[in-house]
Amino acid sequence: MAATSDESPGIDDKTSGVREVKSAARTLELLELLASRQNRPARLRELTEALGVPRSSLYALLRTLTKHGWVRTDASGTMYGIGIRALLVGTSYLDTDPHLRIVKPVLDELGEKLDETFHFGRLDGFDVVYLATRESGQYLRPYSRVGRRLPAYCTALGKALLAERRDGELAAHIPAALTASTPRTITDRAALDADLERTRERGHAVDVEENSLGLHCFGFALRYSPEGRPARDAISCSVPVARLTPEREAEIVEAMREARAQIERGAPPITEDSWQI
Repeated sequence: MAATSDESPGIDDKTSGVREVKSAARTLELLELLASRQNRPARLRELTEALGVPRSSLYALLRTLTKHGWVRTDASGTMYGIGIRALLVGTSYLDTDPHLRIVKPVLDELGEKLDETFHFGRLDGFDVVYLATRESGQYLRPYSRVGRRLPAYCTALGKALLAERRDGELAAHIPAALTASTPRTITDRAALDADLERTRERGHAVDVEENSLGLHCFGFALRYSPEGRPARDAISCSVPVARLTPEREAEIVEAMREARAQIERGAPPITEDSWQI
């Protein structure tokens, strides 16, 4: 069978029975790749090699997306990055999320009470996506974490959500190869499984410098999904290791448990008719 051309209406997706439009899939792959590079623009050659797409086809796609604001380029027209129109999609997602409106005031309350950094994230494939952050006044990141993706297996947010799953459902959210983000990252699958079991017993996840050196994080799954459906969202607290005492840890864990209960009480129910967002 001949390969599907760029003009072909699509290819069969055997898992869903839905016919995939190749040009649309390629556009999404390109935008996601540019977004993942953050502040590192890419040359046409880099993008061609990363996506395995013919140079001429990709150049035409880049020019089209640049014209419509989804991709931006430098004065020379040789470097490409994500465009301002992508911001419209991201902010629309945040503005319409029914749970984010409940969570953000609770994160603000936690921040006022404890003056640490708090996050709200959602499991998406192998990653956890950060939807809200309340920064500590004691230290500030040079960038916002909202919208960023991090591997679920090495973050407190992600591990709290992985621990909600077992067997095949768990495997769908853990890559075959676990890459180290820091020297403390768990990269052995058996060790990760043991850590997730401890998370289930403890009731919350712990990340001790596994994603960021110098930070100890606590993650709590938000169980407002229908019974039998594992949580997809979680909240976490990040604390510098240098100033975390056993007394402070107990204070944070208790405050996070109370915050979780407050969010779960106020969260709108998810029904079969709810959007799968």
